[in-house]
Amino acid sequence: MKNKFYQYIQDLQDHITSKLEIVDGKATFQEDIWKRPEGGGGRTRVIENGKVFEKGGVNISAVHGKLPESMQQYFGVNDANFFACGLSLVLHPKNPMTPTVHANWRYFEMYNQDGDIVDQWFGGGQDLTPYYLFEEDAIHFHHTCKTACDKHNKTFYPKYKKRCDEYFYNSHRNEGRGIGGLFFDYCKASEDMSMEQWYGFVTEVGNSFLEAYVPIVEKRKNLPYSKSQRDWQEIRRGRYVEFNLVHDKGTLFGLKTNGRIESILMSLPPHVQWVYDHHPEPGSEEEKLINTLKKPKNWV
Repeated sequence: MKNKFYQYIQDLQDHITSKLEIVDGKATFQEDIWKRPEGGGGRTRVIENGKVFEKGGVNISAVHGKLPESMQQYFGVNDANFFACGLSLVLHPKNPMTPTVHANWRYFEMYNQDGDIVDQWFGGGQDLTPYYLFEEDAIHFHHTCKTACDKHNKTFYPKYKKRCDEYFYNSHRNEGRGIGGLFFDYCKASEDMSMEQWYGFVTEVGNSFLEAYVPIVEKRKNLPYSKSQRDWQEIRRGRYVEFNLVHDKGTLFGLKTNGRIESILMSLPPHVQWVYDHHPEPGSEEEKLINTLKKPKNWV
């Protein structure tokens, strides 16, 4: 399974980066091949200072070795080895009318000292973080997510949409990071789903990403915006940074397993503001966004 999924994310990285370069029309992804001393490595692709994308990354990695002690305690195991591979992406557009997007799809195996697999699972998802709320964009994104889920199980969309709302939540701010999407983790073989079936589901979601996001970018990338709207975007980007550094499990896992710092922190935007005690004007579009983020909404 690990070889099959790793091949899938290599191909998906090629497909996504090729399409995004066309969308941007100016910048191209710069590739960086790296190795992890303890085992494995990755292929980082970053786009910067484009016509559409101010900064973005579409990264794949496959790492293996002894599970660090802190992670052994987390999983409740002793002397375990692991393999983990995945694709992770974050795109920060220049235009504040165009939302930031995040997605990842990953696979994990854990082994005993004899090399036998003692646990394995899939995880991943995709979520949207707008700075100005266009409800039709939220509906499109969630409809695409639901369509992908429904091909495999009608319960998946409501379940994983709810988990996304709960996970991508800045509890110290009492607000969501964005308008959600899908989040699933520890997807293991059971009586209802084999690992092959989970593979089919996870790759279905991965294949839906461009359909979910690119039409929104094409619709919003050339809209006019003001200096104050750009400032608002940078303030909201600060909330994005806070979530990734305080709450995100993927960031913490990478840091605790001696991951590549440049790739882990690729998700951070280049221009951010933290304005003291900032509040949007009553009745403004900015306040509309904040009010929406206070309580999860059913978009489809």
